[in-house]
Amino acid sequence: MIRKALTIAGSDSGGGAGIEADLKTFSAFGVHGLVAITSVTAQNTQEVRAIYDISPEVVVKQIEAVVEDIGVDAAKTGMLSNSEIIKAVAKTVKKYNFPLVVDPVMIAKSGAPLLREDAMEALIKEIIPLASLVTPNRPEAEKLSGFQIKNSDDAKKAAKIIVEELGARAAIVKGGHLGLSEAVDILYVNGEFREYRAPFVEGCTHGTGCSFSAAIAANLAKGKSLKEAVETAKKFITMGIYYGARIGHGHCPVNQNAWIEIPAEKWRVYDTLNRALKELVSIEGLHKYVPEVGMNFVYALPKLYARDREDVAGVKGRIVKFGNTIKPVGWIEFGASDHLARAILAFMDVFPEVRSVLNIKYNEDLIAKAQKLGFKVSFYDRREEPEEIKAKEGGTIPWGVRTAIERLRDKPDLIYHLGDWGKEAMILIFGETPEVVLTKLRRLIE
Repeated sequence: MIRKALTIAGSDSGGGAGIEADLKTFSAFGVHGLVAITSVTAQNTQEVRAIYDISPEVVVKQIEAVVEDIGVDAAKTGMLSNSEIIKAVAKTVKKYNFPLVVDPVMIAKSGAPLLREDAMEALIKEIIPLASLVTPNRPEAEKLSGFQIKNSDDAKKAAKIIVEELGARAAIVKGGHLGLSEAVDILYVNGEFREYRAPFVEGCTHGTGCSFSAAIAANLAKGKSLKEAVETAKKFITMGIYYGARIGHGHCPVNQNAWIEIPAEKWRVYDTLNRALKELVSIEGLHKYVPEVGMNFVYALPKLYARDREDVAGVKGRIVKFGNTIKPVGWIEFGASDHLARAILAFMDVFPEVRSVLNIKYNEDLIAKAQKLGFKVSFYDRREEPEEIKAKEGGTIPWGVRTAIERLRDKPDLIYHLGDWGKEAMILIFGETPEVVLTKLRRLIE
């Protein structure tokens, strides 16, 4: 059964907030998105240049059209620019029995007002009493409750006022602006408070309010309880901020796609590396090139999602000699590799399209053959490593990869080092995919 969610909100031409953010969020949860556009904004990551409000009659017709034909399992409101639109939306929504999440949008991320001063009273009187949930940030909660919020106790008081005095069924005051060590959202429902915590993450924040409320609406549409919907939305928005889309010159937008792209990309990486590993094991004579410390073969998530070793898949326990063949000790797992994970992440900082690497034993003849074949070869010397890098845990390999790239001033196919005290000499073969790495390896040793 296809679930449907409706967003009654303004359009952001930059695609970061408003109905554009809402539709991307609905899609991330597998919910069909419906829209009733209230305003059209000329907007980007830096500013709102113009606002054109749709007539209340047309807003109403949009709501009626989708409800009466397609049906709505849950809805949310966003930008309701003026009192006429607010009253028209309230009168229309009253006719239908679906959960309504109210995001009381007042100010854009750029600071531009999106709710006229004379519309505040209409929002409080007409829309808030219809809300299954109201989702204000601190400045919005201050406007609704009428007092300044300085800490979590004040946030609780504001949430309680929105429910018990203004008539909403529930309210959650978002903690991104509370100045706490964590992002703490405080929900008040059925006479009880509940806190939702997440660490602050650096990333992109344009469209956070829209996407958060849309995620709640989407999960309500799927039949989840309010508490479950909020918990899921909290995880969703934290991920969306962390993996934000670094575009524009102002407040970059939340990445709603991260919610579905990361699991999908993880499967693609696992499947691709698994097939490549089977091919690797079948290469005759490869056991002669396995280092004493073992071999590994890794493949990273796309650059946007590759932040640390947990975003790089490799062979758990490495690949070892097994008679005249080679054998993976364990299975493919994200976070299984340390050394090669650091190598590929450092390489991706310069060449993000290169996501796979394999290590083999150092061999002078192989280096000579690689150069003869036209491979771009570079190296680093551990004896040149600065003391401050040596003192930093895990710093040697990233330093070495960066040094080798700088030395070549190009994209290497191979990087080697001659080892050091207690460190085995090694060759690293890089490629955009495991298949590319395998092709280079076969040319080298066959």
